[in-house]
Amino acid sequence: MSDHVYKKIELTGSSTKSIDDAITTAIGKASKTLRNLHWFEVTETRGLIEDGKVAYWQVTLKVGLRLED
Repeated sequence: MSDHVYKKIELTGSSTKSIDDAITTAIGKASKTLRNLHWFEVTETRGLIEDGKVAYWQVTLKVGLRLED
């Protein structure tokens, strides 16, 4: 097993459906232009309240990209 080095970036995804959907949206979009996405960590979760209900989710992630050898 070789040692790996990672670059860490920050992404923010949003969704009207759920926290999970906001995470999936951010990672899905990033994976279209970035290679070797390896792990993520949720660092912030926010939401918008309208008429007493959650209307919108916004989730900030730290994402680790494995650098190529």
